[in-house]
Amino acid sequence: MPLIVGAVVGVVALMAVLVAVISAVMPGSTGEAACQPSPSKTSTKIPPAYMALYRKAGAEYGVGWNVLAAVGKVESDHGRGPGSGIRTGTNSAGAAGPMQFLAGTWKAFGVDGDHDGHTNIYDPADAIPAAARYLKHNGAPGKIRAALFQYNHSDQYVDLVLRQARAYAASGGDSVEDGCRGAGAFTTAPLGKAAAAAIAFARAQLGKPYVWGADGPRAFDCSGLVYAAYKAAGVTIPRVTGDQWRHGHHITKGREQPGDLVFFNSGPGTSTTNPGHVGLVIGGGRMIAAPHAGTVVQIQPYTRPSLLGFTRPAAPRA
Repeated sequence: MPLIVGAVVGVVALMAVLVAVISAVMPGSTGEAACQPSPSKTSTKIPPAYMALYRKAGAEYGVGWNVLAAVGKVESDHGRGPGSGIRTGTNSAGAAGPMQFLAGTWKAFGVDGDHDGHTNIYDPADAIPAAARYLKHNGAPGKIRAALFQYNHSDQYVDLVLRQARAYAASGGDSVEDGCRGAGAFTTAPLGKAAAAAIAFARAQLGKPYVWGADGPRAFDCSGLVYAAYKAAGVTIPRVTGDQWRHGHHITKGREQPGDLVFFNSGPGTSTTNPGHVGLVIGGGRMIAAPHAGTVVQIQPYTRPSLLGFTRPAAPRA
């Protein structure tokens, strides 16, 4: 398994529409989905080429890019460290490459990330997705501490990586591996099949224009987007925002999960009993929504004064 060498250097594609495909993309997936938080100012110190690889591997394997970047920082300072084994050879424990793999672990989990026909332990294009694959195999994101402990059998190492992961994520450290909510939690509940499929559908609509009254396929309004997303998931919900608010099971703020609907008291003629805007929760205080005329389907934070509450769409009948 990868080990850190001597003193630690420094402080530390769209988803498929069906949940079956989501699981297939990430070997060993349990249906869990990690948030990919926005980068903090601290993350600007990551070399751009490494940053792109962390984000790509995070999305592909369902592990937060910030956690992968934190591992890369701790293990090799993103390939820039002076330690042995980073660019050639091995360290005193036999680990090699920017993500510090032992030969046996690399043989089992190495990835040809750049599709050049070789798995090169020293190439970050191969080593970074291999690290994501290894963490996923060991329980990330839901059991991130356990997964990191398997990466290096040290509680100090795990704490160091998690601190660095929080530093790399925006929102003052609140954006973390667990779906970006609650600093230090680093856990996430498995997505239900319908919720995962609805989120996958909504992600596939990103960038499409807002058109009032539209529910696809070329344009959407806010309620049309969530209606179409759950329709694609096999769940029928009402078409308009007010009816959607009255239809679902209401969820206490702070207990919302990806796949829940989030409502706002905004727009003319709306009130606390008749919301005027709705989005689809994806985790980390973020939603996919079609905001208003002149905008496109996009990811936005949902913490705002007009936030009214959350509902969980009913499961489809047997």
